[in-house]
Amino acid sequence: MNAPMQAAPLDVPELLQAARERAPGLSNFGDDNYRAALEVLTQSLNTEAKLTATGLAMMRERIVGQLVNRLVMEDCFARHPEIAQIQIDDPLVIVGLPRTGTTMLQRTLAVDPRFYSAAWWETRYPAPLAEEGPKESAKRIEMAKAEVAQTIEAIPQILSIHPMSATLCDEEFMLMEHSFLCAMDAYADVPSYTAWLDQQDQRPVYTQLKKMLQLLQWQKQLRGEPQGERWLLKAPQHLHTLEILLSVFPKAQVILTHREPAQTIPSMASMAHTLWQIYSDQADPRSAGKQWNSRMARGIHHTMQVRDHQDAGRFLDIHFADAVAKPIEVLETVYRFAGLDFTEQARAAAQHWLASNGREKRAGHDYTLETFGLCEQQMQDDYAPYRERHLASRS
Repeated sequence: MNAPMQAAPLDVPELLQAARERAPGLSNFGDDNYRAALEVLTQSLNTEAKLTATGLAMMRERIVGQLVNRLVMEDCFARHPEIAQIQIDDPLVIVGLPRTGTTMLQRTLAVDPRFYSAAWWETRYPAPLAEEGPKESAKRIEMAKAEVAQTIEAIPQILSIHPMSATLCDEEFMLMEHSFLCAMDAYADVPSYTAWLDQQDQRPVYTQLKKMLQLLQWQKQLRGEPQGERWLLKAPQHLHTLEILLSVFPKAQVILTHREPAQTIPSMASMAHTLWQIYSDQADPRSAGKQWNSRMARGIHHTMQVRDHQDAGRFLDIHFADAVAKPIEVLETVYRFAGLDFTEQARAAAQHWLASNGREKRAGHDYTLETFGLCEQQMQDDYAPYRERHLASRS
């Protein structure tokens, strides 16, 4: 067993300098409160996360890469003011607990070129590399493919939790990370950072996300990709901050996906614990279960409260069982909600995607509530209001 990290702790000035050295001549990281967030995060990583030497090196590389992306993004906006004029006000946003069918729904819709979506490689490497022009992406795609392959080799069970592909669309979580205010605790057990995060204004997460989507759309246009009509987004993290998302994207529409929490929460805990194990050999599954059950319960109830004060027409409810049993009918409903014609071309593309990527083609994901220190009664208690509103009529 590797010993916990003892020396060379993460140091914010050193991280910032390392990023500047990778992006010569650039020094503007943006004007949000990224620095304060980074200070709290690194302190928690140094003192609580029990990182291995390898985990420390990987975490440092992750943070430096995000800082480099911020430098390059700010430089692109300064040299190309037209990027800031790109209008992104009306994304179609899929929000729900993990394992409620959000990935399948997003990827099925994404085959329609009328939707802009971000592939995994774009969320991991959103900014052009130093040796690339803004039209170029081949090196970033290859880097992403290599990273995905390494991840699958190290933790093959991840494919049963979340199907990974460098070139398929994925959630915008890694774009949101660039604020350092968005669930970086998905990678390590950092309770003091998590507690601090829950007290912070999350608006910078979404102002940064919007800028990054503008940067991605600008690059897509330069590469000559099909011009979409609106963005397609998806991330469970929006459960915690839905009112801010709706403020930053004032014409957004939200698809809420639903499923029994006892079937979803332990899967989320399993995903978090699996990621923690990449960086630490002392990751505690019970800690992951406690943390992520608490966060998801709070997030789902927050979303219910926000929804009560919004125009009901901005929301569409989709139940997991329906998405599995009658996916085309669900897609018809989604297209009506989005105000788009479900063309024969879109229908055929969706049917082909579903036939080639059904859930039955994925390995099973084995987990229990007890593995993560949870129990059925706790699920009943923690999600009672959610069950009553969204699941009771389907029992």
